[in-house]
Amino acid sequence: MIIGVNHVQVNVAPEELARARDFYLGFMGLREIPRPNTFKSDGIWMNAGSFEMHIGVEPGVDRSKTRAHTAYEVSDLAHWRKKVSDAGCPIKEQPLIPGYDRFQFRDPFGNMIEIICKVP
Repeated sequence: MIIGVNHVQVNVAPEELARARDFYLGFMGLREIPRPNTFKSDGIWMNAGSFEMHIGVEPGVDRSKTRAHTAYEVSDLAHWRKKVSDAGCPIKEQPLIPGYDRFQFRDPFGNMIEIICKVP
């Protein structure tokens, strides 16, 4: 039986790892957490509310060609829509689903991000 989501991972090119740290910790507001010493390769671990977000490195992949994404649930969709728009990230509106409003955009590395919010 699945009991929840422990973590998700997105990848960036190795030379983009520092910029990914700035984007996810700064712009997205996630909190970095220690990576276990078990892992020798580069990467960043962060807290994303009730689960962890990991950034790994992977060269030579065009992430803009996939619809795979991480959906972050927020309490103020209008705030995030403005924040993303003000940062110059093109917003892709998404069809409403029961109980939620949402939109998507791509991080600077091509990974799709969904921002989703419960509606009353």
